[in-house]
Amino acid sequence: MRSMTMSLAKFCTLAAGLTLCWAVQSAEPAPGPCDQIKAACKSAGFVQGDYKQGYGLWVDCIDPIMQGKKQPAKADKPLPSVAPSLIAACKQQHPNFGEGKK
Repeated sequence: MRSMTMSLAKFCTLAAGLTLCWAVQSAEPAPGPCDQIKAACKSAGFVQGDYKQGYGLWVDCIDPIMQGKKQPAKADKPLPSVAPSLIAACKQQHPNFGEGKK
């Protein structure tokens, strides 16, 4: 009986360890501040590459937010509300994010 109890205890320990490893590997990291700004622009209807139509993701949304400027005159969607602290955190992590092509 003792050997069966030990085997069961070892099995449970192994199963718990494998479950924990799987849970850690499958957990996605929280999005960073720049990713949150990008997501806010996408949810406001801005689309990657559609700058000629006035709702481009970078030219009409991300760049104006990060640079603290107004949108281009051709932009047809309003900028989403983004907290200044989020912009500062993004600039700290990625100083060139939203600075346009150089």
